[in-house]
Amino acid sequence: MLNLATLLRDSAQRSPQKTALIINDREIPYGMLHAYAQRFAGGLKKLGVHPGQHVALLLPNVPHFTIAYFGAHYGANPVVPLNVLLTPDEIAYHLEDSDSVALVVWEGFYEAARAGAARVPTCKHVIVAKADPMDPTAPEGAISMTALIGTSDPVTEVPTTMPDDTAVILYTSGTTGRPKGAELTHFNLFYNAEYAATKLLAIDSSAVTFAVLPLFHSFGQTCIQNASMLGGATMVLMPRFEPTAAFELLSKHKVSLFAGVPTMYFALLNHPEAGKFDLSSLKYCVSGGSAMPVEVMRAFDAKYGVNILEGYGLSGTSPVASFNVLDRQKKPGSIGLPIKGVEFKLVDDQDRAVDKTGEPGEICIKGHNVMKGYYKRPEATAEAFKGGWFHTGDIATRDDDGYYFIVDRKKDMIIRGGFNVYPREVEECLYAHPAIAEAAVIGVPNESHGEEVKAIVAFKPGHTATPEELTAYCKEHLAAYKYPRMFEIRDALPKGPTGKILKRELRST
Repeated sequence: MLNLATLLRDSAQRSPQKTALIINDREIPYGMLHAYAQRFAGGLKKLGVHPGQHVALLLPNVPHFTIAYFGAHYGANPVVPLNVLLTPDEIAYHLEDSDSVALVVWEGFYEAARAGAARVPTCKHVIVAKADPMDPTAPEGAISMTALIGTSDPVTEVPTTMPDDTAVILYTSGTTGRPKGAELTHFNLFYNAEYAATKLLAIDSSAVTFAVLPLFHSFGQTCIQNASMLGGATMVLMPRFEPTAAFELLSKHKVSLFAGVPTMYFALLNHPEAGKFDLSSLKYCVSGGSAMPVEVMRAFDAKYGVNILEGYGLSGTSPVASFNVLDRQKKPGSIGLPIKGVEFKLVDDQDRAVDKTGEPGEICIKGHNVMKGYYKRPEATAEAFKGGWFHTGDIATRDDDGYYFIVDRKKDMIIRGGFNVYPREVEECLYAHPAIAEAAVIGVPNESHGEEVKAIVAFKPGHTATPEELTAYCKEHLAAYKYPRMFEIRDALPKGPTGKILKRELRST
């Protein structure tokens, strides 16, 4: 058997009084965190949630995420973490597609969650988490997480789930537009967390980690939360990144590990009051989510006396697939070497191996970190695993030392502030606008966010709309990181002989 709940259980048994989580001025020891998780599992059982049924989480970086995450695993319930920025439309889609029977939601997102869950009859329970741990109230028709934990008997035994049982379903969009659920197993996530904790970052009971990356995202979930629980570290939670507040927490709690996306490093590096804060406790810094500008990495390393390690991965690889490692030379601009037990190969458009040094090819991956497939999508799974290798859609080169360098993306995906934005999904939203005849979405370089979302549109005869009106429309239907910040209006969009819109021409103008 193998179950992620053992990450928390084992550390709680070793050091029940050790501080596991810090949020604001509140500290939660491992023993208490473990007890809450066990009682949450008991609460799910009392509600009639059976082993194997899915539980969705719409929670920011608060203790309730960790409690519900490991509590669900104590109940043998796969977890479906959702981006807290989703709209009611998107929440409804994810709940229905994932077959989630319960949704745990932060009080600040309740209205969107209520509207979304109301459209999904199979999601029978909405459990509301509140900032006040003593407040047992909940809106009409919802359940208080505080009350549920307080009135439920604990589940004391870790269930006998198998290594290849689904533990987490992480949603990732694709070129088909609709998000797909990547099924990650207990084996995938356990050993990816173990690698992060023991081989990559040396996370042990003396470590203080900083959870500012969203825990609903695979990077924060594996490399910070799960690795911290495995190592018995103290995890400092920050629900929303803000540079000054981040500096204050890093300094106050003597954080030793900071993991972030490049936009966070950019903000900290260029903060006017950065010199006021003591970051001497920082031992490890890691970056992922999108390519780290080499000049930002070098400047940050020099300014704070650290060594940012950059890696690579996807939701479907748990996520860590490759990394620059401590015991070998770091190569700025490189995603490093495949981690132990993981294989990379590069292939051309005909799926033939690319062996020549410096020649670009699509990264294909095999290993213990690779998902079992896309939930309820056998055709998409078969396409992703052509020839038995997971095809990433990312184009890279390999140097003589075996280090990989991302050079392009096969897909049109935009990475805005570390979040993946898929143009097809945004375009589908735009095409639903009554005035729009044609739409194309591209990424344009942006200093603070890496890339910004730009939409080029043409209107139907006799129709028009202002960029402000289009922005308001998109904000209503798309998560905040997805909607276009830039609009360009044209009479018509360039097309090829088959009528396909030529995005390469749009990018070159």
